[in-house]
Amino acid sequence: MNNNRKIVLQDGRELYGKSFGAERDTVCELVFNTSMVGYQEIVSDPSYTD
Repeated sequence: MNNNRKIVLQDGRELYGKSFGAERDTVCELVFNTSMVGYQEIVSDPSYTD
């Protein structure tokens, strides 16, 4: 399985990395968080949903 993926920003910049989870193309909001702990809660926090 090849999990290399990229994120394309609105200004055209491309960020490369590794994916996890479902394999599909999607358009969504990107959330950035600098917390040192609690990432599990951030991933499941309903305030980050539509």
